Amino acid sequence: MNIRSSGILLHPTSLPETPGIGTIGKQAYKFVDWLASANQTLWQILPIGPTGYGDSPYASFSTFAGNPLMIDLDMLKEKGWISQEQITPPDYIKNSGYVDFGSVVWWKIPVLKTAASQFLDSCAKEDRDLYEAFKNDNASWLDNYAIFMSIKEYYDAKAQEEDRFGAMWSNYWPKDLATHQPKAVSDWHASHVKETEVHKVIQYFFFSQWKKLKEYANSKGISIIGDIPIFVASDSADVWANQNLFQLDKDGKSTAVAGVPPDYFSATGQLWGNPLYNWDEMKKTGYKWWIDRIKAMTSVVDFVRIDHFRGFEAYWSVPAGEETAINGKWIPGPDHDLFNKIKEELGDIPIIAEDLGVITDGVAALRDDFELPGMKVLQFAFDVNEEKAGALTNAFLPHEYGSNFVVYTGTHDNETMQGWLNSAKPEERDLIRKYLGACTPGVTITDEQLCPALIRAAFASVAKYAVIPMQDIFAIGSEGRMNVPSTTGGINWQWRMTPEMFSAEKALWLKEMSVLYGRNKA
Repeated sequence: MNIRSSGILLHPTSLPETPGIGTIGKQAYKFVDWLASANQTLWQILPIGPTGYGDSPYASFSTFAGNPLMIDLDMLKEKGWISQEQITPPDYIKNSGYVDFGSVVWWKIPVLKTAASQFLDSCAKEDRDLYEAFKNDNASWLDNYAIFMSIKEYYDAKAQEEDRFGAMWSNYWPKDLATHQPKAVSDWHASHVKETEVHKVIQYFFFSQWKKLKEYANSKGISIIGDIPIFVASDSADVWANQNLFQLDKDGKSTAVAGVPPDYFSATGQLWGNPLYNWDEMKKTGYKWWIDRIKAMTSVVDFVRIDHFRGFEAYWSVPAGEETAINGKWIPGPDHDLFNKIKEELGDIPIIAEDLGVITDGVAALRDDFELPGMKVLQFAFDVNEEKAGALTNAFLPHEYGSNFVVYTGTHDNETMQGWLNSAKPEERDLIRKYLGACTPGVTITDEQLCPALIRAAFASVAKYAVIPMQDIFAIGSEGRMNVPSTTGGINWQWRMTPEMFSAEKALWLKEMSVLYGRNKA
């Protein structure tokens, strides 16, 4: 990563002009070219795992696997593994507008399975050798993932027939499969070899395409910032295959779940529902699962942002069955012990700590002792009560933080900057104007100028890294919001950019700011 760098937050699913959903095909390469033309050296994405209930990239069927929906079908066709006729989408699949995940899954997953079957039947020896090498290199997670998905598809279909929506492995699968008994798992695999192999091929498709895209981005001087949630989904191969590493009962059900107490985002806290780690068991293994997770992530991105970093120092534990997160309590996490082991095994890993929320001295020490960049969000910076009290001391104001941070106008969980400004009170907008320089005689910042002025403030800040959501570059309102925490449905995760956003004018503006504020240094 450059000494001072800047870039854009855009998940690949938000790329334009591909059927149903953004992919890691030609539009992703076009985005890389646009970043390069704008002198940007960072591309931040959300987690790339296969999404499950609610379509959230933070609730994946596997923390190691790639999202099949992001595979580019045209590239599979160019390899000869599927025909144009087979990838031509039905009329209900559109190239623009919000992502309709249900429709995309219904159409695209069978297409990918067809391509995988045809690959297995007729691929060239060179491709077969590359595939076998991929399987060998990733066997530690790939085998369990493929078997999990095979079982899941069977029992999900069965549950649907019985109108039992929401059934998952811990409350619906036969007990010997649900509890991952070796003989039951082996027997299933033996009788479903083709289905499991197809899932492995689809992962080969994803990571082959991703590897080439990353190599292209790196060749253009662009580093990819990946993202992993601290917790994993209950309905995942990770939990199913490693039940001793989580706080589960003998049937695989969570005894306590993850969340956060009441905060900026929610008066009742956020009840995420993820199973919590059994850190004592993790420690007995030398934290192998976590080390494998970080190692896998650094093989596909350049830098790793860990969501909810504070959970390593202490995590909010909510008894299973609670309706909100209010009745939770803080439990000490592995703290320095885990990161010492990661450093011992993997060396200095470029990790960004998502240190938002309730940050104690202990969390700050964990972040700073390992010299990990933290996060600053400008939407959290402006408090009119501080102005009335006579001094602005908010930790998110640029004059209050040091250099080892990534500054954002907002994150995927925030309202877009323009949407936030639109709903801000007049006195809040006045405070922002004052802070940005409008108190100078004769200088006026209009409402339309506030969003770009805040982006400029992020670039000008002392923070070494500045990352701006693509929506904010174009001052898109609430219709561009990526996620509303603690909600499902709506337009969460569905936003897509338009082709016009590959704008030469915006690229020039970003380039000029990068030069002006020293964010283009090699």
